[in-house]
Amino acid sequence: MKSLLRSFAIAFSMYSKIPMPQFTWEKEDMKYSIVFFPLIGAVLLAVTYGIRCLGVFWGIGSVPTGLFMMAAIVVITGGIHVDGYMDCSDAFSSYADREKKLEILKDPHIGAFAVIRVMTLAAVYLASVSIIADRKSPVDSSLFFADGEGFLIIGLGFILSRALSGISVVSFPCAKNEGTLYSFAEGADKKRCLSILVKEALVVSIAMILIGGICGGCAVCAALAVFWYYKVRTGKELGGITGDAAGWFLCLAETAIALTVCVCVLLGY
Repeated sequence: MKSLLRSFAIAFSMYSKIPMPQFTWEKEDMKYSIVFFPLIGAVLLAVTYGIRCLGVFWGIGSVPTGLFMMAAIVVITGGIHVDGYMDCSDAFSSYADREKKLEILKDPHIGAFAVIRVMTLAAVYLASVSIIADRKSPVDSSLFFADGEGFLIIGLGFILSRALSGISVVSFPCAKNEGTLYSFAEGADKKRCLSILVKEALVVSIAMILIGGICGGCAVCAALAVFWYYKVRTGKELGGITGDAAGWFLCLAETAIALTVCVCVLLGY
């Protein structure tokens, strides 16, 4: 039990800004830490959905509410995945060889493509959640389902994307034999962690489908499509995954889920 609690604390200390007890990380403590990564998505679900419900209660516009939600995601996670997205944007846009791209990922400076692409991604995400917020569901007008099932699906997507990211850590090859992601991959009980993460992904996928029907199913498919793209592109351009690439995947997957829900809402699903 003590080891599991330490694994939980390590996952939250590494991938969020939620205060956790401080201790020296031992290899044994990291054995199952990756399986707790999706729980950070559960925190994001609770906070972002709470913000949306408060926005409905206080009559705040959809765009300001969306901005508060985006800000909350960065505050809770520390923006580590956004940093990865920006680094990968520069690396993938360089059209350099594999070694040069890996060097770019280490560079603490950002380039023009990082700024351009993160602004574009943020614009798509904000537009998507704003449209969902403006399109009230005819199914249920209560506060909890103020926007139908859309925001619940997006919130569950935070969990799904992190479960898929965890799956990649214990099943995809690493691009280099160093770094935080490599430490998590090597320290994990890969077989058992993979089994747990797959079950977590299945449970949350089923929940998304049960809540949203066609919309939820499309959102799950969007996340899986990005997951496949993540594996193919990182393998081709980097020779495997890195911590930055994992963050790049999270940003793409969560935006794809929000955009898919937006399209489904517009189509009346």
